[in-house]
Amino acid sequence: MREEKKLTDKKVLFIIASKNFRDEEYFIPYEILQNEGADVSTASSVKGEIIGVEGGEARSTLSLKEIEIKNFDAIIFVGGGGATEYFDNNDAHKIIQEAVSHHKIIAAICIAPVILARAGVLCGKNATVWSGVMDKSGIKELEQAGSKVLNERVVTDGKIITADGPAASEDFAKAIIDIFLIKDAKKE
Repeated sequence: MREEKKLTDKKVLFIIASKNFRDEEYFIPYEILQNEGADVSTASSVKGEIIGVEGGEARSTLSLKEIEIKNFDAIIFVGGGGATEYFDNNDAHKIIQEAVSHHKIIAAICIAPVILARAGVLCGKNATVWSGVMDKSGIKELEQAGSKVLNERVVTDGKIITADGPAASEDFAKAIIDIFLIKDAKKE
């Protein structure tokens, strides 16, 4: 007997950079969530084909300005060097703030938690972020935004999920699924 898909009534939106998004941080969670039955879409600052750092091809069907939060249950920001384009992007910040105010799941991986920090939603929250041996700027950004930065691969605080990089991609997706299941269990 086949296992029932857990997310058949969920709509998930991935937001990737217009170039140089981190392939595994997008493709692994995308596939896991889709395999669980979620209706998965992709947005970016531009529509069309987008190439990741490792050469993977993704298709953005929405621009940031076209996103309507009410149509999604979760918003996921993917990391990689290109994610810096959203650090000071008002459209990205508005999406995050609206998602939080509507009690949606918001998730970010690698350097993308900096986007959440700059949008003002990590104050008083536990979080994690990518940090290289020589570059601790992500940690400083989150701390300056009032977040407690934990040295963990994936951190969940309420409906906000952060992960520290490509190696956490699978665990990141599982944490998103877990939040959906907890949220649904509370409804019953």
